[in-house]
Amino acid sequence: MIEIIATAESVEQAHSLFDAEVDAVYVGEDQYGLRMPASLAKEEIAEIAKLAHEKNKRVIAAVNAIMHNDRIEAIAPYLEFLQSIGVHAITVGDAGVIHLLRKNELSLPFIYDAQTMVTSANQINFWVKRGAIGAVAARELTYEELKAVQEKVPVPIEVQVYGATCIYQSKRPLVENYFRFTDQKKPTSKEQNLFLSEYKNADKQYSIFEDVNGTHIFAAEDLNLMPHLDMLIEANITQWKLDGIFTKGEPFVKIASLFVEAKRAIMEGRWSKEACEKLNEQLIAYHPEDRTLGTGFFLKSPSEIK
Repeated sequence: MIEIIATAESVEQAHSLFDAEVDAVYVGEDQYGLRMPASLAKEEIAEIAKLAHEKNKRVIAAVNAIMHNDRIEAIAPYLEFLQSIGVHAITVGDAGVIHLLRKNELSLPFIYDAQTMVTSANQINFWVKRGAIGAVAARELTYEELKAVQEKVPVPIEVQVYGATCIYQSKRPLVENYFRFTDQKKPTSKEQNLFLSEYKNADKQYSIFEDVNGTHIFAAEDLNLMPHLDMLIEANITQWKLDGIFTKGEPFVKIASLFVEAKRAIMEGRWSKEACEKLNEQLIAYHPEDRTLGTGFFLKSPSEIK
């Protein structure tokens, strides 16, 4: 069963995504979740969870931040809150959070999400034996690697099929430090649309921003696997994630609806080259004009990754 998971930047967008027949929305607040399109208040997350239950959908909460002592000491009440509102699962990458789930006898299902570290079946199976109901595959994995991992694990692995992908994170405020060094006073949030460019290739731009979790740098191209969904089906990879951190509002909902339409066509045996091309053309039209699209590491050979 294919599951479409999409980030939600607001209660209103979550409502629209559910109306578009997305299966699950991914939400959270920056204090405990990484790179959310928007940091939502508890009241907003609770409203989205209530909406999900009413519409027989799922809500997944991000608890995958890099946890230092201050956050680990403060996170138990947040986990209790997420359980109380009926969140269907949380994403977790810190073993300390998993320990607190057990210590506080919380029954929150968790999906293992240690970002770039989730690269092998053995690692996923280690956490499955400790309660994980799924895992978020590292974005640097190729198709060959993803297929091999899914064959050897008893839980679904989530693969990103659309949106920006983070290639670097540091807890340090690197952009702020740069502006300070160059005697500039500028905001560093994602709303500023800051980017890095290569010295020898100025057209290749890497989005960069800072938040409470530090500095985040993204790949020069946003991911689009619409033309390669048949490969995911062949590999039995059926949890597809859409990230709207740089695709805001209605265009993101429209793109999510295209993947829902693709899912429906695949399940009904109507998927074809023509159908794929039609949906991909629409996706490109909805995608932000100032951001390029590509396939990331998906089509590369593992030997090419350096």
